[in-house]
Amino acid sequence: MAKHTRKVHITGKYGVRYGASLRKQIKKIEITQHAKYTCGFCGKDSVKRKATGVWNCSSCRKVIAGGAYMMNTPAAVTVRAQIRRLRDLAE
Repeated sequence: MAKHTRKVHITGKYGVRYGASLRKQIKKIEITQHAKYTCGFCGKDSVKRKATGVWNCSSCRKVIAGGAYMMNTPAAVTVRAQIRRLRDLAE
């Protein structure tokens, strides 16, 4: 049976390898990539990562293209907000 990790959580599998700061960065990435996200189509928290950049909703069976480690990247959010603002300005 595996030993419990107190501070490192998901990165406990790396042990003492790779250094503390790299393991902290990996911890943040792995938590976001294994989390469940809200589906924009059905509204349920059932979107999980299937492959790099491919997100799948288990409820409505939609496949969504997104970021490699999180469903919505900060750059995509910025672009979406800018497009919405420009669209409202044109109307």
